Amino acid sequence: MCELMTILAAVVFTGLYFRFRNGRHARSLFNTMMMFWGAALMWSVDCVASLLEGEGLFDFSREDAILGGIILACGLAFFAVSAVVERRRKAGAIRSEM
Repeated sequence: MCELMTILAAVVFTGLYFRFRNGRHARSLFNTMMMFWGAALMWSVDCVASLLEGEGLFDFSREDAILGGIILACGLAFFAVSAVVERRRKAGAIRSEM
């Protein structure tokens, strides 16, 4: 379940990045997008390893859904903090030019 949630978040952030890549928070979107794609790749390897051991490809347990929710919450928190930091840096750069 966390694999599917992470892939969905990666696809959403990829779409947002390509939609707003020249916008205010392009770097924050890019970093969050890459973080979710890295997590999706990691869990893809784990899913394949589970499949090779004879287990199911995806785990639809409650614990796995909770883990997916935690990963999504952490990714969104990372984006929020990164966007605030990026915004303050740009505001500081504009003030120093004046």
